[in-house]
Amino acid sequence: MAQGKRRLGRGVAIVGAGMSAFGTRPDITNRELFAEAFTDMKDSVDKGFEHQDIEALYVGNCGAEMWESQSVMGNLCADIIGLTPRPARKIEDACASSSVAVRDGLIAIASGLYDMVLVGGTEKMTSLPINWTTMALACGSDTTFEGSVGFTFPGLYAAMATAHMEAYGTTHDDLLRVAIKNHSNGALNPKAHFPMTIKQVMEMRAAKAEEKGGPVPTWSDEMEFLNDPRFNPVIAWPNTLFDCCPITDGAACLLLVAEEIAREFTDVPIYIIGTGQASGHNLHDRDTLTSIPAAKLAAEQAYEMAGVDPGDIKMAEVHDCFTIAEVMAIADLGFFKEGKEAAVAAGEGKTARDGQKPINVSGGLKCKGHPVGATGAAQMVEIFQQMRGEAGERQVTATDIDIALNHNIGAHGTTAVVQIYERR
Repeated sequence: MAQGKRRLGRGVAIVGAGMSAFGTRPDITNRELFAEAFTDMKDSVDKGFEHQDIEALYVGNCGAEMWESQSVMGNLCADIIGLTPRPARKIEDACASSSVAVRDGLIAIASGLYDMVLVGGTEKMTSLPINWTTMALACGSDTTFEGSVGFTFPGLYAAMATAHMEAYGTTHDDLLRVAIKNHSNGALNPKAHFPMTIKQVMEMRAAKAEEKGGPVPTWSDEMEFLNDPRFNPVIAWPNTLFDCCPITDGAACLLLVAEEIAREFTDVPIYIIGTGQASGHNLHDRDTLTSIPAAKLAAEQAYEMAGVDPGDIKMAEVHDCFTIAEVMAIADLGFFKEGKEAAVAAGEGKTARDGQKPINVSGGLKCKGHPVGATGAAQMVEIFQQMRGEAGERQVTATDIDIALNHNIGAHGTTAVVQIYERR
Protein backbone atom coordinates (compact mmCIF):
# COMPACT_ATOMS: atom_id res chain seq x y z
CA MET A 1 0.00 0.00 0.00
CA ALA A 2 1.41 3.39 -0.97
CA GLN A 3 1.87 5.75 1.95
CA GLY A 4 0.78 9.36 1.79
CA LYS A 5 2.86 12.28 2.95
CA ARG A 6 3.20 12.18 6.72
CA ARG A 7 1.80 15.11 8.72
CA LEU A 8 1.40 15.85 12.40
CA GLY A 9 -2.21 16.05 13.52
CA ARG A 10 -1.44 19.40 15.17
CA GLY A 11 1.67 21.42 15.89
CA VAL A 12 3.93 20.73 18.86
CA ALA A 13 6.45 23.07 20.49
CA ILE A 14 9.26 22.86 23.02
CA VAL A 15 8.82 25.53 25.70
CA GLY A 16 11.46 24.38 28.17
CA ALA A 17 14.65 22.31 28.09
CA GLY A 18 17.25 21.37 30.67
CA MET A 19 19.93 18.89 31.55
CA SER A 20 22.05 17.75 34.44
CA ALA A 21 25.80 18.14 34.51
CA PHE A 22 27.30 15.30 32.47
CA GLY A 23 30.27 13.32 33.74
CA THR A 24 31.19 10.79 36.40
CA ARG A 25 28.59 11.28 39.12
CA PRO A 26 29.34 8.63 41.79
CA ASP A 27 26.87 9.66 44.49
CA ILE A 28 23.68 10.15 42.49
CA THR A 29 21.00 7.85 41.06
CA ASN A 30 19.21 7.87 37.73
CA ARG A 31 16.10 9.41 39.21
CA GLU A 32 18.15 12.12 40.95
CA LEU A 33 19.89 12.93 37.67
CA PHE A 34 16.49 13.29 36.06
CA ALA A 35 15.29 15.54 38.88
CA GLU A 36 18.37 17.74 38.32
CA ALA A 37 17.52 18.01 34.63
CA PHE A 38 13.87 18.76 35.48
CA THR A 39 14.88 21.62 37.77
CA ASP A 40 17.09 23.05 35.02
CA MET A 41 14.22 22.72 32.55
CA LYS A 42 11.79 24.53 34.87
CA ASP A 43 14.17 27.48 35.06
CA SER A 44 14.17 27.75 31.26
CA VAL A 45 10.39 28.24 30.91
CA ASP A 46 10.15 32.02 30.60
CA LYS A 47 6.62 32.48 31.89
CA GLY A 48 6.60 29.48 34.21
CA PHE A 49 4.13 26.60 34.38
CA GLU A 50 2.28 24.47 36.91
CA HIS A 51 4.02 21.14 36.81
CA GLN A 52 0.81 19.40 37.83
CA ASP A 53 -0.47 20.41 34.38
CA ILE A 54 1.94 17.88 32.87
CA GLU A 55 -0.28 15.04 31.69
CA ALA A 56 2.27 12.29 31.01
CA LEU A 57 5.96 11.45 31.21
CA TYR A 58 8.09 9.60 28.65
CA VAL A 59 11.60 8.63 29.85
CA GLY A 60 14.35 7.11 27.75
CA ASN A 61 16.58 4.71 29.66
CA CYS A 62 18.79 2.05 28.17
CA GLY A 63 20.34 0.03 30.97
CA ALA A 64 19.35 0.85 34.54
CA GLU A 65 18.65 -2.85 35.05
CA MET A 66 22.33 -3.54 34.40
CA TRP A 67 24.04 -0.43 35.80
CA GLU A 68 21.75 0.24 38.74
CA SER A 69 19.84 -3.03 39.23
CA GLN A 70 16.68 -0.96 38.82
CA SER A 71 13.73 -1.13 36.45
CA VAL A 72 10.49 0.96 36.22
CA MET A 73 12.56 4.10 35.62
CA GLY A 74 9.64 6.08 34.24
CA ASN A 75 7.66 5.62 37.43
CA LEU A 76 10.64 6.47 39.64
CA CYS A 77 11.31 9.68 37.71
CA ALA A 78 7.64 10.65 37.94
CA ASP A 79 7.68 10.06 41.69
CA ILE A 80 10.80 12.09 42.47
CA ILE A 81 9.54 15.17 40.61
CA GLY A 82 6.02 14.94 42.01
CA LEU A 83 4.14 13.78 38.92
CA THR A 84 2.41 10.72 40.33
CA PRO A 85 -0.24 9.53 39.52
CA ARG A 86 0.36 10.78 35.95
CA PRO A 87 1.12 7.97 33.49
CA ALA A 88 4.86 7.42 33.08
CA ARG A 89 6.51 5.27 30.47
CA LYS A 90 10.09 4.07 30.12
CA ILE A 91 11.38 3.66 26.54
CA GLU A 92 14.42 1.53 25.70
CA ASP A 93 15.88 1.78 22.21
CA ALA A 94 19.62 1.67 22.87
CA CYS A 95 21.37 5.02 22.41
CA ALA A 96 18.27 6.49 20.74
CA SER A 97 16.05 5.85 23.78
CA SER A 98 15.33 9.47 24.66
CA SER A 99 14.82 10.53 21.03
CA VAL A 100 12.18 7.83 20.77
CA ALA A 101 10.72 9.05 24.07
CA VAL A 102 10.49 12.58 22.67
CA ARG A 103 8.94 11.26 19.49
CA ASP A 104 6.34 9.30 21.44
CA GLY A 105 5.47 12.42 23.45
CA LEU A 106 5.28 14.42 20.21
CA ILE A 107 2.88 11.89 18.70
CA ALA A 108 0.74 11.89 21.86
CA ILE A 109 0.22 15.66 21.65
CA ALA A 110 -0.17 15.68 17.87
CA SER A 111 -2.90 13.04 18.19
CA GLY A 112 -4.86 15.21 20.61
CA LEU A 113 -4.47 12.83 23.55
CA TYR A 114 -2.52 15.37 25.63
CA ASP A 115 -1.70 19.08 25.59
CA MET A 116 1.46 19.00 27.74
CA VAL A 117 3.96 16.20 28.30
CA LEU A 118 7.42 15.88 29.82
CA VAL A 119 9.96 13.92 27.77
CA GLY A 120 13.62 13.07 28.24
CA GLY A 121 16.02 10.44 29.42
CA THR A 122 18.52 9.44 32.05
CA GLU A 123 21.47 7.07 32.35
CA LYS A 124 23.84 6.15 35.17
CA MET A 125 26.73 4.31 33.48
CA THR A 126 29.79 4.69 35.70
CA SER A 127 28.77 2.47 38.60
CA LEU A 128 30.27 -0.72 37.15
CA PRO A 129 33.85 -1.66 36.17
CA ILE A 130 34.66 -0.76 32.57
CA ASN A 131 34.67 -4.39 31.37
CA TRP A 132 31.15 -4.90 32.73
CA THR A 133 29.97 -1.67 31.16
CA THR A 134 31.49 -2.75 27.83
CA MET A 135 29.49 -5.96 28.04
CA ALA A 136 26.34 -4.09 29.05
CA LEU A 137 26.66 -1.82 26.01
CA ALA A 138 27.39 -4.81 23.77
CA CYS A 139 23.88 -6.07 24.51
CA GLY A 140 22.76 -3.45 21.98
CA SER A 141 24.49 -5.37 19.21
CA ASP A 142 23.40 -8.76 17.87
CA THR A 143 24.78 -10.99 20.61
CA THR A 144 24.14 -14.12 18.52
CA PHE A 145 26.06 -13.12 15.41
CA GLU A 146 28.24 -10.18 16.51
CA GLY A 147 28.85 -10.48 20.23
CA SER A 148 29.56 -14.21 19.96
CA VAL A 149 32.62 -13.54 17.77
CA GLY A 150 33.98 -10.81 20.04
CA PHE A 151 32.49 -7.62 18.64
CA THR A 152 31.86 -4.77 21.05
CA PHE A 153 30.98 -1.26 19.89
CA PRO A 154 34.52 0.07 19.36
CA GLY A 155 35.06 -2.91 17.06
CA LEU A 156 31.77 -2.50 15.22
CA TYR A 157 32.49 1.15 14.46
CA ALA A 158 36.10 0.25 13.64
CA ALA A 159 34.73 -2.05 10.94
CA MET A 160 32.79 0.91 9.51
CA ALA A 161 35.87 3.13 9.72
CA THR A 162 38.16 0.68 7.93
CA ALA A 163 35.52 0.17 5.23
CA HIS A 164 35.33 3.94 4.78
CA MET A 165 39.11 4.14 4.52
CA GLU A 166 39.17 1.39 1.91
CA ALA A 167 36.32 2.83 -0.14
CA TYR A 168 37.20 6.54 -0.04
CA GLY A 169 40.80 6.97 1.05
CA THR A 170 39.74 8.41 4.40
CA THR A 171 42.66 8.70 6.83
CA HIS A 172 42.84 8.40 10.57
CA ASP A 173 43.94 12.03 10.71
CA ASP A 174 40.64 12.97 9.04
CA LEU A 175 38.83 11.30 11.94
CA LEU A 176 41.05 12.87 14.57
CA ARG A 177 40.19 16.32 13.24
CA VAL A 178 36.57 15.59 14.17
CA ALA A 179 37.74 15.02 17.75
CA ILE A 180 39.73 18.26 17.78
CA LYS A 181 36.70 20.21 16.53
CA ASN A 182 34.27 18.70 19.01
CA HIS A 183 36.62 19.19 21.97
CA SER A 184 36.99 22.84 20.94
CA ASN A 185 33.21 23.17 21.16
CA GLY A 186 32.84 21.14 24.34
CA ALA A 187 35.44 23.27 26.10
CA LEU A 188 32.82 26.05 26.04
CA ASN A 189 30.08 23.84 27.49
CA PRO A 190 30.01 24.02 31.30
CA LYS A 191 27.92 20.83 31.50
CA ALA A 192 30.18 18.74 29.28
CA HIS A 193 31.90 15.63 30.59
CA PHE A 194 35.23 16.87 29.19
CA PRO A 195 35.10 20.69 28.90
CA MET A 196 38.66 20.79 27.51
CA THR A 197 40.23 21.34 24.12
CA ILE A 198 42.69 18.75 22.84
CA LYS A 199 45.41 21.37 23.28
CA GLN A 200 44.47 21.72 26.96
CA VAL A 201 44.54 17.94 27.37
CA MET A 202 47.94 17.85 25.71
CA GLU A 203 49.30 20.55 28.01
CA MET A 204 47.87 18.76 31.06
CA ARG A 205 49.57 15.49 30.09
CA ALA A 206 52.89 17.25 29.57
CA ALA A 207 52.58 18.98 32.96
CA LYS A 208 51.86 15.65 34.67
CA ALA A 209 54.91 14.08 33.05
CA GLU A 210 57.06 16.96 34.30
CA GLU A 211 55.54 16.68 37.78
CA LYS A 212 56.52 13.00 37.92
CA GLY A 213 60.10 13.87 37.03
CA GLY A 214 60.09 11.96 33.75
CA PRO A 215 60.88 13.15 30.25
CA VAL A 216 58.50 15.88 29.15
CA PRO A 217 56.86 15.21 25.78
CA THR A 218 57.29 17.99 23.22
CA TRP A 219 54.45 17.68 20.72
CA SER A 220 54.36 20.40 18.09
CA ASP A 221 50.56 20.45 17.87
CA GLU A 222 47.37 18.53 18.66
CA MET A 223 47.75 16.15 15.72
CA GLU A 224 51.21 15.06 16.85
CA PHE A 225 49.81 14.48 20.35
CA LEU A 226 46.88 12.44 19.01
CA ASN A 227 49.26 10.33 16.93
CA ASP A 228 51.35 9.46 19.99
CA PRO A 229 50.24 5.94 21.03
CA ARG A 230 51.57 6.47 24.56
CA PHE A 231 48.84 9.04 25.18
CA ASN A 232 46.24 8.04 22.58
CA PRO A 233 46.32 4.25 22.49
CA VAL A 234 44.44 2.10 20.00
CA ILE A 235 41.13 0.73 21.32
CA ALA A 236 40.04 -1.08 18.13
CA TRP A 237 41.99 0.09 15.10
CA PRO A 238 41.59 2.71 13.76
CA ASN A 239 39.59 3.86 16.78
CA THR A 240 41.95 5.28 19.37
CA LEU A 241 41.02 6.61 22.79
CA PHE A 242 40.25 10.09 21.44
CA ASP A 243 38.07 8.67 18.67
CA CYS A 244 35.71 7.27 21.30
CA CYS A 245 33.06 8.97 23.43
CA PRO A 246 33.28 8.59 27.22
CA ILE A 247 31.14 6.53 29.59
CA THR A 248 28.91 9.17 31.16
CA ASP A 249 26.23 9.77 33.78
CA GLY A 250 23.58 12.35 32.92
CA ALA A 251 19.97 13.27 32.20
CA ALA A 252 18.03 15.71 30.03
CA CYS A 253 14.39 16.64 29.59
CA LEU A 254 12.07 18.90 27.61
CA LEU A 255 8.56 20.25 28.08
CA LEU A 256 6.36 19.75 25.02
CA VAL A 257 3.04 21.50 24.54
CA ALA A 258 0.43 21.87 21.83
CA GLU A 259 1.25 24.65 19.37
CA GLU A 260 -1.87 26.67 20.17
CA ILE A 261 -0.88 27.15 23.82
CA ALA A 262 2.90 27.46 23.38
CA ARG A 263 3.04 31.24 23.82
CA GLU A 264 1.38 30.95 27.21
CA PHE A 265 4.76 29.67 28.41
CA THR A 266 7.31 31.55 26.32
CA ASP A 267 7.53 34.17 23.59
CA VAL A 268 10.16 32.02 21.82
CA PRO A 269 8.84 28.47 21.48
CA ILE A 270 10.77 26.05 19.31
CA TYR A 271 8.51 24.01 17.03
CA ILE A 272 9.12 20.40 16.03
CA ILE A 273 8.21 20.43 12.35
CA GLY A 274 9.60 17.11 11.15
CA THR A 275 10.24 13.69 12.64
CA GLY A 276 11.45 10.42 11.20
CA GLN A 277 12.36 7.05 12.65
CA ALA A 278 13.60 3.90 10.98
CA SER A 279 15.11 0.58 11.92
CA GLY A 280 18.03 -1.11 10.23
CA HIS A 281 19.85 -4.39 9.89
CA ASN A 282 22.65 -5.40 12.21
CA LEU A 283 26.10 -4.90 10.76
CA HIS A 284 26.56 -8.47 9.56
CA ASP A 285 23.43 -8.22 7.37
CA ARG A 286 23.95 -4.68 6.07
CA ASP A 287 24.54 -3.91 2.41
CA THR A 288 26.98 -1.11 3.25
CA LEU A 289 29.47 -0.44 6.03
CA THR A 290 30.13 3.18 5.04
CA SER A 291 26.66 4.52 5.77
CA ILE A 292 23.76 3.95 8.15
CA PRO A 293 20.74 3.28 5.91
CA ALA A 294 18.21 3.75 8.73
CA ALA A 295 19.52 7.29 9.28
CA LYS A 296 19.04 8.13 5.59
CA LEU A 297 15.46 6.90 5.71
CA ALA A 298 14.67 8.71 8.97
CA ALA A 299 16.13 11.90 7.49
CA GLU A 300 14.03 11.55 4.33
CA GLN A 301 10.89 11.22 6.45
CA ALA A 302 11.78 14.24 8.59
CA TYR A 303 12.69 16.43 5.60
CA GLU A 304 9.46 15.52 3.81
CA MET A 305 7.28 16.26 6.84
CA ALA A 306 9.05 19.56 7.53
CA GLY A 307 9.05 20.62 3.87
CA VAL A 308 12.77 21.46 3.96
CA ASP A 309 15.95 20.03 2.51
CA PRO A 310 19.50 19.63 3.86
CA GLY A 311 20.49 23.08 2.66
CA ASP A 312 17.88 24.68 4.92
CA ILE A 313 19.40 23.25 8.10
CA LYS A 314 21.52 25.89 9.86
CA MET A 315 23.08 23.63 12.51
CA ALA A 316 22.83 20.02 13.62
CA GLU A 317 23.61 17.85 16.61
CA VAL A 318 24.55 14.41 15.28
CA HIS A 319 25.44 11.08 16.82
CA ASP A 320 29.25 10.96 17.10
CA CYS A 321 29.76 8.06 19.51
CA PHE A 322 32.95 7.53 17.47
CA THR A 323 34.55 10.03 15.12
CA ILE A 324 33.63 7.93 12.07
CA ALA A 325 29.98 8.18 13.14
CA GLU A 326 29.98 11.96 12.59
CA VAL A 327 31.57 11.53 9.17
CA MET A 328 28.86 9.08 8.16
CA ALA A 329 26.10 11.18 9.72
CA ILE A 330 26.83 14.39 7.82
CA ALA A 331 26.73 12.40 4.58
CA ASP A 332 23.60 10.41 5.47
CA LEU A 333 21.84 13.68 6.28
CA GLY A 334 22.77 15.13 2.88
CA PHE A 335 25.04 17.91 4.20
CA PHE A 336 28.14 16.66 2.37
CA LYS A 337 28.82 14.03 -0.28
CA GLU A 338 29.43 10.56 1.07
CA GLY A 339 33.12 9.71 1.17
CA LYS A 340 36.08 12.03 1.18
CA GLU A 341 34.07 15.28 1.13
CA ALA A 342 32.38 14.31 4.40
CA ALA A 343 35.62 12.93 5.84
CA VAL A 344 37.57 16.17 5.40
CA ALA A 345 34.75 18.58 6.34
CA ALA A 346 35.95 18.98 9.93
CA GLY A 347 39.57 19.49 8.88
CA GLU A 348 38.52 22.13 6.36
CA GLY A 349 36.53 24.04 8.99
CA LYS A 350 33.20 23.45 7.24
CA THR A 351 31.55 21.91 10.33
CA ALA A 352 33.14 24.29 12.85
CA ARG A 353 31.03 26.53 15.06
CA ASP A 354 31.62 29.39 12.57
CA GLY A 355 31.65 27.14 9.50
CA GLN A 356 29.11 26.65 6.73
CA LYS A 357 27.29 23.87 8.60
CA PRO A 358 27.98 23.90 12.37
CA ILE A 359 27.92 20.34 13.68
CA ASN A 360 27.96 19.29 17.35
CA VAL A 361 28.50 22.74 18.80
CA SER A 362 27.67 21.22 22.21
CA GLY A 363 30.83 19.12 21.99
CA GLY A 364 28.85 16.16 20.75
CA LEU A 365 28.79 12.75 22.36
CA LYS A 366 32.55 12.76 21.92
CA CYS A 367 33.18 15.57 24.41
CA LYS A 368 29.88 16.51 26.06
CA GLY A 369 29.40 12.84 26.93
CA HIS A 370 27.11 9.96 26.03
CA PRO A 371 24.77 8.82 28.83
CA VAL A 372 23.04 6.56 26.36
CA GLY A 373 19.44 6.90 27.58
CA ALA A 374 19.70 10.70 27.72
CA THR A 375 21.73 11.52 24.62
CA GLY A 376 18.99 12.41 22.14
CA ALA A 377 17.20 14.67 24.61
CA ALA A 378 20.50 16.39 25.43
CA GLN A 379 21.02 17.10 21.73
CA MET A 380 17.63 18.82 21.74
CA VAL A 381 18.54 20.89 24.80
CA GLU A 382 21.48 22.29 22.83
CA ILE A 383 19.27 23.02 19.84
CA PHE A 384 16.70 24.77 22.06
CA GLN A 385 19.39 26.99 23.57
CA GLN A 386 21.10 27.73 20.26
CA MET A 387 17.88 28.61 18.46
CA ARG A 388 16.94 31.00 21.28
CA GLY A 389 20.40 32.58 21.43
CA GLU A 390 21.04 31.25 24.94
CA ALA A 391 24.12 29.07 24.42
CA GLY A 392 26.64 31.47 25.95
CA GLU A 393 30.23 31.30 24.72
CA ARG A 394 29.49 28.53 22.25
CA GLN A 395 26.57 30.39 20.61
CA VAL A 396 26.65 30.13 16.83
CA THR A 397 26.75 33.70 15.52
CA ALA A 398 27.76 33.24 11.89
CA THR A 399 24.20 32.37 10.87
CA ASP A 400 20.66 32.88 12.16
CA ILE A 401 19.53 29.47 13.39
CA ASP A 402 15.89 29.38 12.41
CA ILE A 403 15.93 25.69 11.38
CA ALA A 404 17.99 22.97 13.08
CA LEU A 405 18.16 19.18 13.24
CA ASN A 406 19.18 16.38 15.56
CA HIS A 407 20.26 12.89 14.51
CA ASN A 408 20.38 10.08 17.06
CA ILE A 409 21.45 6.51 16.36
CA GLY A 410 20.54 3.49 18.42
CA ALA A 411 23.36 0.94 18.73
CA HIS A 412 25.26 0.68 15.42
CA GLY A 413 22.39 1.80 13.23
CA THR A 414 19.57 -0.57 14.13
CA THR A 415 17.52 2.47 15.15
CA ALA A 416 17.70 6.03 13.85
CA VAL A 417 15.69 9.12 14.77
CA VAL A 418 15.95 12.47 12.98
CA GLN A 419 13.94 15.53 14.02
CA ILE A 420 13.76 19.06 12.64
CA TYR A 421 13.05 22.27 14.59
CA GLU A 422 11.92 25.74 13.63
CA ARG A 423 11.95 29.12 15.35
CA ARG A 424 9.23 31.44 14.04
